[in-house]
Amino acid sequence: MASPRPLHDRALDNLRYIRQTMERAGSFTAVPGWGQIAVGATALAAAVVAARQPTPELWLATWLGEAIVALAIGGWTMVRKAYAVDDPILSGPGRRFWLSFLTPMAVGGLLTVVLYRAGLWHALPGMWLLLYGTGFVTGGAFSVRVVPVMGLCFMIVGAVALLGPPAWGSWCLAAGFGGLHVAFGGIIARRYGG
Repeated sequence: MASPRPLHDRALDNLRYIRQTMERAGSFTAVPGWGQIAVGATALAAAVVAARQPTPELWLATWLGEAIVALAIGGWTMVRKAYAVDDPILSGPGRRFWLSFLTPMAVGGLLTVVLYRAGLWHALPGMWLLLYGTGFVTGGAFSVRVVPVMGLCFMIVGAVALLGPPAWGSWCLAAGFGGLHVAFGGIIARRYGG
């Protein structure tokens, strides 16, 4: 007859189970409001620069450059906020947020190449906004409530850009990546700490 497991071992197993359950149930709170505002400001500047470009290639280069700048700002401010609020980026809800967010971003990158090669550059603004919004809706399921709402707003602006006249694309990019980032960044900074 096997002897029963010591109480200490069972208690450790229970604590491990409780910790894992809490991690799965928690939400990712390191979305940086001030970082979103900064990203919105650079997107508004990019919209002005992109509007003055004489060719679709230069317009695309402007927005791709903005994407790199936004990624750097967003990444840096997210790491800072995660450290400040002790919310690990790559464990529990943070990992699920990133897995859900990055999938639509990867699809957007591939579709950018395909649409550009097909000469459908005017479809890029709507596609970018829709997939970016999708990333926030899916990733936001593991974050604070305002994040999926922000994603839905990006998707609405993306649908307008995709279904409206091609001339609306740049305005929608400014409204989405500029205006929505600033507006929701302010809400996140005020309600959820920086």
